[in-house]
Amino acid sequence: MRHTYIMAAWIGALIIVWLLSGSLGDDETPAHPSLAELNEANDARLQDTDPLRVRAKVINASAQSQSVVLRGRTQSKRVVKVRTELSGRITQRPVERGSIAASGDLLCRIATDDRGASLEESRQAVEQARIEYQGSLRLKAKGFQSEAAIAKAKAQLAAAQAALTRSELDMQRISVRAPFAGVVEDVHMEVGDFASRGDTCATLVDLDPMLMVGRIAERDVHLVRLGQTVTGQLSDGRRVTGPVTFIGRQSDPATRTYPVEVQFANPQGSYRSGITTQMQIPVARVMAQKVSPALFALDDSGNVGVRTINENNIVEFHIVDIVREDADGVWVSGLPEMATVITVGQELVVPGQQVEPYFEPATDMPAAAPTSTRPVASS
Repeated sequence: MRHTYIMAAWIGALIIVWLLSGSLGDDETPAHPSLAELNEANDARLQDTDPLRVRAKVINASAQSQSVVLRGRTQSKRVVKVRTELSGRITQRPVERGSIAASGDLLCRIATDDRGASLEESRQAVEQARIEYQGSLRLKAKGFQSEAAIAKAKAQLAAAQAALTRSELDMQRISVRAPFAGVVEDVHMEVGDFASRGDTCATLVDLDPMLMVGRIAERDVHLVRLGQTVTGQLSDGRRVTGPVTFIGRQSDPATRTYPVEVQFANPQGSYRSGITTQMQIPVARVMAQKVSPALFALDDSGNVGVRTINENNIVEFHIVDIVREDADGVWVSGLPEMATVITVGQELVVPGQQVEPYFEPATDMPAAAPTSTRPVASS
């Protein structure tokens, strides 16, 4: 038993010596590097790496007219339901839907009936009253007529003249005429129909000039002035221009927007009412560059911007404002006047990183673009 304890103690001592020697065999385990050593190694590796190559392009800023954009529609300046002023049977209706009517053209005619006879009767009554009044004046000169009789004769003459005027007006009113030049949008009477006083004969539309109507937000209404020239692009691609002719004083309580009207010429009648249009109202001039939407990026705060390269080939991030959207790009402000933008590889770099750019040809923008836009409201 004692011999067993001695052997165990001896074996234990050998194990301790073996462990202290740091060797469990012929292979040695290397020591783990510290965090500082790893960082130094990574820094050295980065310093030894060549700068990332990116494609870049130099774009120059140009002055742009910044505009408020209103979405609305075209509208006829005048739409009138031309009504009858007399009752009677319709004997003529020379116009159809779509007819072009000049001012004063006949739209409907009502039967004369006994109005001609009434007119002749009124004329005879006036003549009779005039003779009686003149006779009263002659009798007064001879002292045979009183002032009361003369006043009565004068009143009868005035009444007869008033009746004649009414008869003449009735004869004029049997012809319902266009109050202005326009297009007959609709007809409401047929020959043979009986029209009551106030019935609609035809609907007449004034197509020249036309209006563009829209609504502007309360934050922008102070930027618009009467007489400002506005460019409108219709949904069919055509463009029209004209001055602001009306800015509302009362806002819509639901949308907090104000009505705006722009007048434009339509001499050939080629523009129709109700066409969707986008109006651009210039409010300021800014320096801007046109870039591809694919170049937009977000910073950590969610701001939209573009990555550029400075003179030391260091990446920078510039927050931009969208000035106008065109079919071939987006005009933005906020970049240097001559900016070197990264066109390929912008998603691989971060601000502060050094890169090696290779350049596309420089882009020279026109001195001024038609307009720049800031969307506001729709009608």
